Amino acid sequence: MLTLYTRPNCPLCEEAKLMLKLIQEDFPVEFKEVNIEEDDRLHEKYMLMIPVLEQEGKILIYGNIGYAEILEALGY
Repeated sequence: MLTLYTRPNCPLCEEAKLMLKLIQEDFPVEFKEVNIEEDDRLHEKYMLMIPVLEQEGKILIYGNIGYAEILEALGY
């Protein structure tokens, strides 16, 4: 399970979500979205990095997250 850290009004976050949904059409990828604005600790940790894609506590990619970058990070 992947975790996508986002916040409202974030165009890069929307793009990352779209890329993950496109990947889900071809690969068995599950993700949950977490709004960093709802948790002070997460907000402080990720506010300058979002969107952040994480797997099992390890940051895979952050910032401008594209289709190819996600596939590469997941080993596809």
